[in-house]
Amino acid sequence: MMANFIFIAGYVVIGLLLRRSQQFAQNTGQILNAYVIYVALPAVVLQKIPLLTFGKELLYPALMPWLLLALTVPVVLALARWRGWSRTTTGAMLLVIPLGNTSFVGFPMIEAFFGPEGIPYALLYDQLGSFFILSIYATVIAAIYSHAEGDTAQRPSAAAIAWRILRFPPFIALVVALLLRGVTYPDTVKQFIDSLAITLVPVIMVAVGFQLRFRLPAEDRGPLAWALVLKLGVTPLVALLILIGFGLDQLAVQVTIMEAAMPAMISAGALAIMAGLAPTLSAAVVGYGVLLCFITLPIWFFILQYLQKIF
Repeated sequence: MMANFIFIAGYVVIGLLLRRSQQFAQNTGQILNAYVIYVALPAVVLQKIPLLTFGKELLYPALMPWLLLALTVPVVLALARWRGWSRTTTGAMLLVIPLGNTSFVGFPMIEAFFGPEGIPYALLYDQLGSFFILSIYATVIAAIYSHAEGDTAQRPSAAAIAWRILRFPPFIALVVALLLRGVTYPDTVKQFIDSLAITLVPVIMVAVGFQLRFRLPAEDRGPLAWALVLKLGVTPLVALLILIGFGLDQLAVQVTIMEAAMPAMISAGALAIMAGLAPTLSAAVVGYGVLLCFITLPIWFFILQYLQKIF
């Protein structure tokens, strides 16, 4: 578990050092993000989705991400109106708050807290929830909010949004991967896909570090605080309140709640940055979320253990 967190911290530090070295162009972060969207993320989709087996599985981890998405979006939109957030900030928050880092951070944390028995439930949460939401919902949000601020004449039509979805590399990879379910890749193809997929986290975390600013503009500090509170505090609390009646002694319930407590998804941050949706803020939500989860995740785990004894 600690090795994965050390790796994440190391990647972020590398990004920070690269920016301070002044040997790299200012748009290096955007270039790395483009690589993730067009190469690494599609490779991960092709790697994971064909392995899905739609059997008689517990529905908690499969349905919870979608339920939380449905509950989170109205809250973010209401906050945006109340706080007067810009359109780009609103779009960024709609991407980074509902989507959690349920794989790279989620898998090692679930295994550390619950052992290997918890991994199948984490896989369901990640693959049936997070990846599908990223491929479909996040694409629509990026398409709607990525145009110029206040430029109503250039707002994309439904046809334009559909076209953007159809030519979005992760979505294309998702369709191909679903068609290839049950098909075994040739060894060379599998090794090639694996070699690309493994670059996802290092590249994007270096990009996050490159774009991470500890001194955020004043207009970004409020949205950052709201994003961290909602993602690391409110979201798992809602999941807990929904599932507490189903029995906290069930491993599937505990894993689902812990997955809901994960920080913002790296790929969602990358998509927001690439779409020009508050890039500094999006990187900060991902970066600070990863750092704070070292504290918040153990707290949620101990809360679950305490409540399990009561109920």
